[in-house]
Amino acid sequence: MLNKDNDPKIEALREHGVLNPKAEMVRDELFQKYDFFDRRDLLQVKYEMLRRVKKDRWTVTETSKTFGLSRPSFYDAQNAFNNKGLSGLVPAKRGPKKAHKLSGDVMVYVEEVIAQDQRLRAYDITSLIEKRFGFKVHPRSIERALEKRKKKPGKQDGK
Repeated sequence: MLNKDNDPKIEALREHGVLNPKAEMVRDELFQKYDFFDRRDLLQVKYEMLRRVKKDRWTVTETSKTFGLSRPSFYDAQNAFNNKGLSGLVPAKRGPKKAHKLSGDVMVYVEEVIAQDQRLRAYDITSLIEKRFGFKVHPRSIERALEKRKKKPGKQDGK
């Protein structure tokens, strides 16, 4: 069940961010006996782990070991489930949620230097940003930020 090549379910789980990277560590008997339970499905694994503690009165330590997750992972899942329900068990997307380097003041500066010299390209602007603000930015990040600002003309002040 764990190593099926070209399994569309594996691709779907991966696409939705719920493919369990430690599926082989799940040793719960339900996942061993019944095809309905799929240890590759992290959402299902977390839900069953929470259910074992709440309904079957297993200890957190015992349950965590059986499900191949750490105790902190159990408590994180419990908190997420209590606050958001089943959707709370879906891992959040990683990475920054918004432009953290290219904040409003940096983008105002970028637009000012472009207004002064229309020939400047994103690559040129990266060194200007580094000199002025003291951090590096990838040229593609500048291009994306400029494209985004063109689409939302009311967002020029960065708020």
